[in-house]
Amino acid sequence: MKKLSLTILSLFAFIIVMAQTDRPVLDIMLTNYKYPFEVKYLSLQNQQENLQMAYMDVRPVKPNGKTIVLLHGKNFNGAYWKTTINELVKDGYRVVVPDQIGFGKSSKPAHYQFTFQQLAVNTKALLDELKIDRVFLLGHSMGGMLATRFTLMFPERVGKLILENPIGLEDWKLVAPYTSIDENYLKELEVDDASTRQYQLRFYYDNKWKPEYDEWVYLLTGWTKHPEYPIVAMNNAQTSDMIFTQPVVYEFDKIKTPTLLIIGTRDRTAIGKNNVKDAGIRDKMGLYNELGKKTQQKIKGSELVEFENVGHLPHIEVFDRFIEVLKSYLKK
Repeated sequence: MKKLSLTILSLFAFIIVMAQTDRPVLDIMLTNYKYPFEVKYLSLQNQQENLQMAYMDVRPVKPNGKTIVLLHGKNFNGAYWKTTINELVKDGYRVVVPDQIGFGKSSKPAHYQFTFQQLAVNTKALLDELKIDRVFLLGHSMGGMLATRFTLMFPERVGKLILENPIGLEDWKLVAPYTSIDENYLKELEVDDASTRQYQLRFYYDNKWKPEYDEWVYLLTGWTKHPEYPIVAMNNAQTSDMIFTQPVVYEFDKIKTPTLLIIGTRDRTAIGKNNVKDAGIRDKMGLYNELGKKTQQKIKGSELVEFENVGHLPHIEVFDRFIEVLKSYLKK
């Protein structure tokens, strides 16, 4: 009976993977993938590169005069904010959602020094172009690190800061060995649908998969068979290096902006964890049930909302609870 159950599960997993792999190969600018809202582009010139930064600028029918910017995580792009955008627009918010350089529909430069400062400057350039002086800023995962850096650099532009399961709440390089960009690049070349699905299943969703999660795997792996995918692989390796080597954890006490932390306490995300040989150290990395509380203590006056038994993506896994908390905070 046990063998039969395992066989059925294996067959089910195979069918899901086949369904995904039957979809079209994506090009590295995602020109053959439709985002939930109109995509526009900002021309940028930095580091002697001519770049295009994609963004969605969704305006409400009845504006409340406030704008919120949503910053995506490393393994995502602006498309995964669809349901969040829909609900915020209903309440009158203008919602701006950029794809950072190196991600989604934005340029994938072959030679680029990725820093959170550079991405923050790019994001500010977008707001300047749109003539938006002040925003509410929500960052998820890597977007939380970027939102923190942006707020530290341009505090006058941020009315409220919301961090949803941000990474960078601890300094992994103190305990995890460094992995070079070249090593990460080789690993990125091996990424496929099955390995990405397994990673997300284990670390994001507590081994409980829902059909709607398929889309985020496809957006991350749909271009792996494209001839230009090695450029994406290098950008992924470079941004992994950025995350590992540019911590924001030491500067949380400098944030003066009203801040809300939304934390799924089941999250165990920690860059470099798999490279730590000491199990005792490894098991203490990425404990969001502890990291959320520690971070709140560092950010003076901040608020913390914890979602028990929720992983890395509250706005995907428990959207109704997430949006209720977010809307309530924005209206304060």
